[in-house]
Amino acid sequence: MPKFVIERDVPGAGKLTPAELKSISQKSFGVLCSLGPSIQWVQSYVTENKVYCVYNAKDESLVRRHAELGGLPCNLINRVMVIIDPTTAE
Repeated sequence: MPKFVIERDVPGAGKLTPAELKSISQKSFGVLCSLGPSIQWVQSYVTENKVYCVYNAKDESLVRRHAELGGLPCNLINRVMVIIDPTTAE
């Protein structure tokens, strides 16, 4: 399944409380469950004013649908073409 990186503009994201992050995560996960196995949330990175999410999904439209149903911003979606890490240098 293709992998996507989603950029979400969330002003003050880095100041969200653990309870707020839990609530957002629960809503997102609920939407994922309703969409079925063709989309999976891998993980997210919360920065000062943005959240970067990594998803596996059959296509970009499913990622957009998840954001719409979850009421989440979805400012940029990029399909991951290749994954590299330090072992790539060997």
